[in-house]
Amino acid sequence: MMSLIGRGTIVIALRDLQRFWKYRWWLAGLISMNLTDLFIFALIFNNIVNRSYIPDYFRFIAPGIAAIAIFASAFSIGREVGVEVRRQYTQYLLTLPITRLQLAAGRIIGGSVRGLIYQIPFIALLFIIEGVPPSWKIPYLLATSVLLTIAMSGLSITISTAVRSFDLQATMRSFTYFLLFFFSNVFYPDKLIREYLPYPLYQLMVNNPVSLAAGVYRWVFTDNLFVDIDPQLSIIKIAVISVVITLIGGKLYLRNLTS
Repeated sequence: MMSLIGRGTIVIALRDLQRFWKYRWWLAGLISMNLTDLFIFALIFNNIVNRSYIPDYFRFIAPGIAAIAIFASAFSIGREVGVEVRRQYTQYLLTLPITRLQLAAGRIIGGSVRGLIYQIPFIALLFIIEGVPPSWKIPYLLATSVLLTIAMSGLSITISTAVRSFDLQATMRSFTYFLLFFFSNVFYPDKLIREYLPYPLYQLMVNNPVSLAAGVYRWVFTDNLFVDIDPQLSIIKIAVISVVITLIGGKLYLRNLTS
């Protein structure tokens, strides 16, 4: 029974991964654009920011961009799921010899793998900039990337199946991107956020899953130069967020399979 569940899930995940490669030139352009954004932001702000907060802005923002990069690819699975729901393509999926649970799990896993693949160039850039981190930190890096991409994949499916209107889905995706990207520590260090924002708002920002992941990446590659965190606690928080979002996204997807 377990092997059957695993086989069906893998089939769906591989299907989504194959579709992912059809857009490889679009992906190459998107990766190039994000890398360009990284260098432009670093070039503009490196000589503007207060060095007491950020000694080297390029080294500070690079891990943050690596965290937010997962969003762009993992959320592509949400767009595809939304199109399938609106066009009732899910009725065809239900005729396949796989269970509804396999469909939901396969879509989330497929989106997660896509997010991890998309993040590879950004992690490679961190290796080039900072060098190879100590081997005992590598599991922290891998765990953070896997958990974050699962959370983003589940979140994208949640948004795309919560409503059927394409315009409303696009608006919700854009708003979510705005919150995760700018309402985080990708551009601003935690101590600056804590100094200038009310404490409740500060807590929301630093516990944003992207902020948590960026903090772990900074700890892995730059030690305590930019952050002073408990990486294990951050990973636990990301894991909890990932589980909650995945359960909600899976439930909404299963509901829309027959609605």
